[in-house]
Amino acid sequence: MSAPPALTLPDPSAPVHGPCVSVIVPCRNERAYIAPFCRNALHQRVPQGWSIEVLVADGMSDDGTREVLQQLCLEDNRLRWVDNPRQTASAGLNATLRVARGTVILRMDVHTEYAPDYLQQALSVLEQTGADNVGGPWLAQAHSHAGPMQHAIAAAFQCAWVAGGALSRRLDYNGWTDTVYLGCWPRASFERFGLFDEALVRNQDDEHNLRLIKAGGRVWQSSHIRSTYRPRSTLGQVFRQYLQYGYWKPFVITKHGQTARLRHAVPALLVSAGGLSLLLACLGLVWPAAVVSAAYAGVVLLMTLAVARQSSCKLPSLCLVPLVVATFHGAYGVGFMMGLWDALRGGKGRQRFAALSR
Repeated sequence: MSAPPALTLPDPSAPVHGPCVSVIVPCRNERAYIAPFCRNALHQRVPQGWSIEVLVADGMSDDGTREVLQQLCLEDNRLRWVDNPRQTASAGLNATLRVARGTVILRMDVHTEYAPDYLQQALSVLEQTGADNVGGPWLAQAHSHAGPMQHAIAAAFQCAWVAGGALSRRLDYNGWTDTVYLGCWPRASFERFGLFDEALVRNQDDEHNLRLIKAGGRVWQSSHIRSTYRPRSTLGQVFRQYLQYGYWKPFVITKHGQTARLRHAVPALLVSAGGLSLLLACLGLVWPAAVVSAAYAGVVLLMTLAVARQSSCKLPSLCLVPLVVATFHGAYGVGFMMGLWDALRGGKGRQRFAALSR
């Protein structure tokens, strides 16, 4: 993978007076969500003297999203949209960055809801810390009208045990870290560290933060930057999502010569152990499969108990948590092994793993 280019300043079509923050958003086929998202983003609080622009990169939507965006842009000239023919988040983010006029860049996601002062807090933390990127914790919550499955997915997602101790899931953490949810950067960060790597369909934010840190930059997580992520609502959606997460992670690891962290390698080891034990069982040696199955059932039970302790998950949702945990592990593990195989062979990634998973 070649190094992503540095950001070059655009030739703005309209002048920007005073400091400006550019909100960048990739999307595709979000007709039901794009209008409320844009209106909420445009009503974010900003410090006195600051202005805001919202830049949406549309991945060639065919569900009416583009028509909604066109109307919204006519209603408010602070909103602009650009085409994203590659239809991936990294390409969309770069498309918005190339036309952004802000002195600060802030990323948002259509399926996340934000505190009214989200943007204001991000700007404040950026100034206070002098960091090259700041963000808040990754808080997952189901919609109020959601069924038991989405509540189970959100509860498992938020559990520290299931997440492998990732700092991004700790709602009370304030300090330096290796990556944050979404992000807020001084424009100079992209001029210094380059744009997002468009070869990565997933994990492009992790890779950018890794590149930033390796080059001497710093990332800060603040509990005051508050948002709520709405997770997938079915096991099939979760499986496709985590299959992609697992698949693209080895491309980041091999690109930077990293060693995989334990939380990234464990799902692949679990899948490998399960596959090997099943193979031995087919050959007549049954006890390894029994041992692996019993051990993993114990792990899932412990994680389910941890979810029960850390959340207010009701019984119908709690009964689904073991399925969710197994889906997390299985999909990520299979994806990781396939991605590692392709990355070590110098591949660019399979097209089947580039499709949107929501």
